[in-house]
Amino acid sequence: MLEVNELAVDFTLHESAVPALKDVSFRVDPGETVALVGESGSGKSVTSQAIMGILPTNARIRSGEILFDNPETGQRIDIAQLDPESLPMRRIRSGNISIIFQEPMTSLSPVHTIGDQVSEALFLHRDASRLEGLKLTEAMLKHVGFPDPARALGMYPFELSGGLRQRAMIAMAMITHPSLLIADEPTTALDVTIQARILKLIRELQAELGMALLLITHDLGVVSNMSDRVVVMYHGRVMEAGPLQDLFANPQHDYLKALMHAVPRFDLAPGERLMPVREIHSETGALIKHQPADQIVDADAPHLRVSEVSKTYRLHSGNWFSNESRDLLAVDRVSLAVERGECFGLVGESGCGKTTLSKIIMRAITPDQGEILYHDGSRAIDVRALDNSELLQFRRKMQFIFQDPYSALNPRMTVFDILREPLVVHAMGDIDYQRAMTTELMRLVGLDPRFLNRYPHSFSGGQRQRIGIARALALQPDLIICDEPVSALDVSIQAQVLNLLKDLQQELGLTFVFISHNLAVIHYTANRIAVMCAGRIVELAPRDRLFEHPVHPYTRALLSAVPHPELSQPLDFNAITESAASDPTQWPQPFRLDGSTRTTFMALEEGHFVRVAAGSKPSDLAA
Repeated sequence: MLEVNELAVDFTLHESAVPALKDVSFRVDPGETVALVGESGSGKSVTSQAIMGILPTNARIRSGEILFDNPETGQRIDIAQLDPESLPMRRIRSGNISIIFQEPMTSLSPVHTIGDQVSEALFLHRDASRLEGLKLTEAMLKHVGFPDPARALGMYPFELSGGLRQRAMIAMAMITHPSLLIADEPTTALDVTIQARILKLIRELQAELGMALLLITHDLGVVSNMSDRVVVMYHGRVMEAGPLQDLFANPQHDYLKALMHAVPRFDLAPGERLMPVREIHSETGALIKHQPADQIVDADAPHLRVSEVSKTYRLHSGNWFSNESRDLLAVDRVSLAVERGECFGLVGESGCGKTTLSKIIMRAITPDQGEILYHDGSRAIDVRALDNSELLQFRRKMQFIFQDPYSALNPRMTVFDILREPLVVHAMGDIDYQRAMTTELMRLVGLDPRFLNRYPHSFSGGQRQRIGIARALALQPDLIICDEPVSALDVSIQAQVLNLLKDLQQELGLTFVFISHNLAVIHYTANRIAVMCAGRIVELAPRDRLFEHPVHPYTRALLSAVPHPELSQPLDFNAITESAASDPTQWPQPFRLDGSTRTTFMALEEGHFVRVAAGSKPSDLAA
C-alpha cells in the first residue's frame, strides 16, 4: 500500500541544508502494522509529515519516492512529486491517509467544539448534509468510547481528559475510513489502562476497516503488542528493519540493543540499573550538602504524614436560563505516611486525584478537611496552619518537579535566571553565591554550565527536565514531589532521568513522593507504593509485595494493562474493559464503593493494606 524508497529530506537553517532523513526505505502492506521506532530527533515524525504532505515550510524532499496505492482509484501515486496544496494531495490527506498526532491538546483547536473538529474532514471528503454529518460524528465518538457522545459534540478540548482528547483525535482521523492510519506516539502521555484501551480500539478499528497502520513510537512494549514489522531509526537513517519476531528475538544493531536495555522491566534484579543509550555524568560540589543522619533528632518519625485529607470541587454547568451545579469529590479521606529517605510511589489513572493530593501537600490547594504534618527532623510542622511568612520558609524544605518540561520553564528567561530565581525569592546569598550555586546545579544534573545563558528552547525535552530537577534542588530541600517527571520523555532519556533521580536521592539523602501512571517506572524507583482510584487510596504495600501479590481488583487491572517489551508476555486485549476497572460501583464485594458503604483499610502481612467494606474478613478477599 505504501512504499518509501531512498527518501531524503533537508531542512534549511541559516541558508544551509541540514539533513533530517537520509535514504529512508520501508514499506507498509495492506492491513499490516509497521512500527517506526527511535528516540526524539531520529526522524520518525518527519517521515510521517513527508507522507502526509505537511512538512514545514523550511523543509524539502531532496530525493526519493513515497509511492501510495490508492484503493479508490487503483492508481499508484508518488506523493513526493505532488504539490502539498494540490487537489490530488488534499484528497489523499485525511481522505485516504489519516494521522493521529502526538499531543492532543496542541493538535486540537481550543476555540472549536469537538463536534466541529471531528466532522470537518467528513464534510471535506464526503457529500453529507449538516445533520447527517453530525449523526455520523456522534456515532464515531461513541465508537471510540466517549461516554456521552451527544454531549461531547458541543464540548471544547479543555473540558476533556487526556484520554478523551486522544479519542477525539482518533475519531477525527477515522471519520473518513482511511486505508492507511499514521499514529504518531498515540499513547505517550496516557495512563496504562487508557493506553491499553486506545491500543485495543485501534486494533479493532483496523480489523473492522481493513486499514494499514504505521505506528510511530519509542515504547517497545507497545511495539511488541501491536506491530507485524519494525523499522528502527536513528539520526535520520534506518538502522535495522524486519519482522517483529526476528528483531525482538535476535536484535543485531547496537542501537536497538541499547534501546531494549533502557526500558524499565519488572524482572530487574535488586540494585540493577537501567542502561540508557547515553549516560549522564553528575558531579556533586561543595555548596549542595547531604544532611548528616546525626543532625536528625527524631529520624524514626515519618517525614510526611497525611491524615484524612479530602477535597470537593463544585462544578457549574448550564446556560443563560439555568445554572446547574454538582459536587466532584477529587480526594476522599486520604491518609498516608512517607518515611524519611524513601521513595514513596503514588500510582493511578488521570483524574484519580494524584496531582490534586500533591498540590494539597504543597499548600497550592486548600483541602476541605484533614491534617498534613511535615517532620523536619526535630519537630512536626502543621503545614495547613502556616501563615504566609512561615509558608515561605517552609518552601525551602519541600519542592516540586513538574510533569511537562516544556511548559514548566519560562521561555523568556535564561537557564541562569530560572535556576537563580528561587535563590532570589528566598534571599539566599549574594550574586557570587547565586552564580556559583547555579553552576553547581548544572553539573549536578549533568549539564554543561556554559549553557547557563541559553533559553529553554535550545534544549531537548530530557535536558529541560533536568533543568527542572536542578531548579527543585536549588533551595536544598529534604522532600521532593515528582509529578510524572518522565511521562513525556523517550525511553532512553527516561532512563537517564530515573538514574539521575536515584543517584541524587542517595547522594543528598532526599525523600521522594513519586507520582506516575507507568507501573514499570514506579517499580524501578519506589520503595512503597499507594494505588489511587477515584480520589481514594485502594491499596498500599511495599513494592515487591504489591507486584507479586496484588489484592485489589483495580491494582490487578493496572498490572494486566501494562504492555511488556517481551513477546512471551502479550497483552490480553480481550480482558481489557472500557471502564469497569476504574468504576468503584462495578468492583466485586467486598471492594465495591457505592457511596453508602463505609470502608476501612484491612491490614494484610508485611505492611500490605487494602481498602474494603467495613466488617470484611481476610477470607472475603479470597472469595
